[in-house]
Amino acid sequence: MSDKFFALRSHYVASRLTRMKKKIIKIGLVQMRMSEDQNKNLLRAISFVEKAAKKGAKIICLPELYRTLYFPQQKSDKNTYAETIPGISTDAFAPLAKKYGVVIIVPIYEKTKNGHYHNSAVVIDERGRLLPTYRKIHIPHDPLFYEKNYFEGGETYRVYKTKFAQFAVLICYDQWFPEAARAVSLLGAEIIFYPTAIGRIIPRREKDNDWADAWETVMRGHGIANAVHIATVNRVGEEDRLKFWGSSFIADSFGVMLGKASNTDEEVLIREVDLNRNKVIREGWGFFHNRQPSTYRFLKKK
Repeated sequence: MSDKFFALRSHYVASRLTRMKKKIIKIGLVQMRMSEDQNKNLLRAISFVEKAAKKGAKIICLPELYRTLYFPQQKSDKNTYAETIPGISTDAFAPLAKKYGVVIIVPIYEKTKNGHYHNSAVVIDERGRLLPTYRKIHIPHDPLFYEKNYFEGGETYRVYKTKFAQFAVLICYDQWFPEAARAVSLLGAEIIFYPTAIGRIIPRREKDNDWADAWETVMRGHGIANAVHIATVNRVGEEDRLKFWGSSFIADSFGVMLGKASNTDEEVLIREVDLNRNKVIREGWGFFHNRQPSTYRFLKKK
């Protein structure tokens, strides 16, 4: 495509943004360092969420498995880390969501009534109500990420239609799959939240590529391809043989970085997002109305 094409496209998008009424909300990401003390992690998470709420964040997301160390590195007793829904976390955060009138995303290690175990995200609305739980669908099984020993995969993507925005939650390894981002975008998500626990192996090996750069790039790409905002929250600190790189970020629907947290320190990252920008990008670039679903049918067979 020519430079003239891109110039015209950019002019169209800029003109539409100028004319369109904005839909602004604040979102907050809680980047934490975890300890062995699950109660301490809970209390600190509560403190961070309150901080985000007092600064005006209306949707607040904690990192993956926020109450525990990243235990899938080694063999552990499942029941040491698992909790139920309702349970410890929901009992703590539901009143908080109601008190501040905010939506809170709480990722936990879930044990169901039927004895199944999932890497899950509880979404609590501004009235303190528990919305349907999202269970991580894509489960990795690699050195130091032995998640299939602990988690069963979920089966359903969800889009949460809240007072402030329509959003989806996809958990960590889900973030590498374009099909997941496309699915929730087609279901109406304006923001995709990716609670995460990802880091480098210690010591870093010479042959390792820059995982962090690829991690950021792929999610910004999902945002661009689907014209949705991306909000990714990671943990920091060293746990056994993993060093978590933090770098939680919020990007707009054309991949523009709106804010990025430290790669070493705890932080509450809060940014305003304009969700009507999604519509302008989607219309201007034709990413949805120029799709050709009839040519994608073979994907079901692969």
